[in-house]
Amino acid sequence: QVQLVESGGGLVQAGGSLRLSCAASGRTFSDYAMGWFRQAPGKEHEFVATINRSGRFTRYADSVKGRFTIARDNAKNTVYLQMNSLRPEDTAVYYCAAGGISWPSFGRADYDYWGQGTQVTVSS
Repeated sequence: QVQLVESGGGLVQAGGSLRLSCAASGRTFSDYAMGWFRQAPGKEHEFVATINRSGRFTRYADSVKGRFTIARDNAKNTVYLQMNSLRPEDTAVYYCAAGGISWPSFGRADYDYWGQGTQVTVSS
């Protein structure tokens, strides 16, 4: 089992920045690729970013490419999502997930463990 706890969400104006963190516990963190997903009200979960086990390789959704950066610190069992140039359409609950045996993985079904989510609200 892997337990994931997100933090860092909040309310920010358009153009602002936030950094989300996801702390993992349980099994060996570096055994898992990590991903960030988001869900806006009334919409399906959307893939945001993923990072491989070593942290060397990343992939992003087109909607966030160039604005968001995923990173991980395996010594701290933590994955991050730096979000810059935020837009109102980035408003959602953001979830981190662990899994991705086959990397890169973009689907929810590819991840085995999920956090409880953290709300990000971007005002215009």
